[in-house]
Amino acid sequence: MEFKEAMKQRRAVNYFDPTKDVTDAQIKDIIETASLAPSGFNLQPWNVIVVKDKAKKEILRKVAWDQAKITEAPVVLIVLGDREGWKKDHSTFERDFAEMVKTGAMKKEQYNWFADAAKSIYGTTPDQKMAFACKNAGFFGMSLMLAAKNAGLDSHPMDGLDVEGVKKAFNIPDQYWVPFLLAIGHFDKSKTLLPAKWRKSYNEIVVSF
Repeated sequence: MEFKEAMKQRRAVNYFDPTKDVTDAQIKDIIETASLAPSGFNLQPWNVIVVKDKAKKEILRKVAWDQAKITEAPVVLIVLGDREGWKKDHSTFERDFAEMVKTGAMKKEQYNWFADAAKSIYGTTPDQKMAFACKNAGFFGMSLMLAAKNAGLDSHPMDGLDVEGVKKAFNIPDQYWVPFLLAIGHFDKSKTLLPAKWRKSYNEIVVSF
């Protein structure tokens, strides 16, 4: 599918066909495609929990505003933003630096510089660390939705959730925030798909002060 067409066809659908499955291979492909999204210093401060089990989806629904799409969709991704991806000894941080050395982008003796830079780009306050984690998880999340559409699937990002409730229910460590959930599946064609919502025009988007 052409990129512009995927953008036009991507919709946050409210109804999923519970009789149509999404395979593990499809989810793997979607996640791996979305992993090509950019991130600050390539720290990739995102993870996902894949929820397909019916009982677990029922638990998730209870802490996510009782949204029916959570149990109707064959799979729901709990998208995570990592607030500690700047730390030395973090697996992604260490792999990131090692890969840069391998490709010649950095030298081994630049490790401390890289560590200081990663810490700086995350910010020094809890709010700044949260912003960095969620901003980059958002890049990944948008890529997940486009990758799903490219695979012929539909999706719906959900902000309506009790973050602490989700973290407790799925044993999510405190270093992570849950920016949103993402339901993926096939639109239930027995329902009416409402017209696409309005979007700001070029002149409404571009501003100067």
